[in-house]
Amino acid sequence: MELNVQKPIFAESASNFVNKMSEFPDTILVKKEQWVVDAKSLLGVLAVSLQPGQQVTVEVQGNNEEAIRQALVDTGLFTSVS
Repeated sequence: MELNVQKPIFAESASNFVNKMSEFPDTILVKKEQWVVDAKSLLGVLAVSLQPGQQVTVEVQGNNEEAIRQALVDTGLFTSVS
């Protein structure tokens, strides 16, 4: 799924993001440019330095893709790319 970043994801917002993704049993990967990181890894999420206006791909390996998409949009950190 393609998502647009709405708010910078640092410290507290990164922690909230990782905690939300950890609620799902699926493998969730965030891809930005050459980076591919585990969405459940705080250091990984901080390393990609997500900024407003950037587009990322979130790959879900499991059965909860729509629930994960909704959870990400509900955080206010992302919007779906149509």
